[in-house]
Amino acid sequence: MLKRALVTGAGSGVGRAVAIRLAQEGWRVVVVGRRVDVLEETVASTGLDPSGFLICGADVGSPEAVERTRSKVIEWMGGVDVLVNSAGTNVPRRSLEVLTYEDYRTMMDTNLTGAYLMTQAFLPGMRERGRGTVVNVVSDAGRQASPKAGPGYVMSKFGMTGLTQAINAEERGRGIRACSVFPGDIDTPILDKRPSPPSAEARTHMLQPEDVAECVMLAVNLPPRALVEEILIRPR
Repeated sequence: MLKRALVTGAGSGVGRAVAIRLAQEGWRVVVVGRRVDVLEETVASTGLDPSGFLICGADVGSPEAVERTRSKVIEWMGGVDVLVNSAGTNVPRRSLEVLTYEDYRTMMDTNLTGAYLMTQAFLPGMRERGRGTVVNVVSDAGRQASPKAGPGYVMSKFGMTGLTQAINAEERGRGIRACSVFPGDIDTPILDKRPSPPSAEARTHMLQPEDVAECVMLAVNLPPRALVEEILIRPR
């Protein structure tokens, strides 16, 4: 059976690691992100036949861009069996004292609205086939607020947690399941947006994107009768 997946935020970090792991396991993969050039780097880094990938440059927070992506995916391979919402961002000026409405909207649109729009775009096809897995790459900030993450990021990630729960509450009877993955600190480019980015030495003690990708693959590869709703992973 053809295995079909879509990964947002696939140009770097966890999204890139997940796309690579899926491709290595024989999935056809749609890679979605704002920049086509970095998506092309993701595909090239696999060393696999590029015909097994569809590159879609899109802002996941835009309904129009998501609809264009959906149409391309349907035309290319008919739909997806796995959706991984990994697109995410933060801003340097993130505390309540300095957070602007514009930065707040940027985080909400990318982190939460993007996950909602992508889910709504591909759920109908999953319902028709009676199967599907949605994995939301959240953050431990989606379980417990912290000044390190900032309120805009925290609110968006708590929303992703709620989205996962809502999918399971409404769709499990149709054969669709969802999982929230809650990573602690990961060595990804988003760290550069912290008010004080961590040192190179500090990053060596963090999770790596590949660690989180393994959690995603656990949720994806479980037998259809099984559902893992939440995975919390932190550096040892």
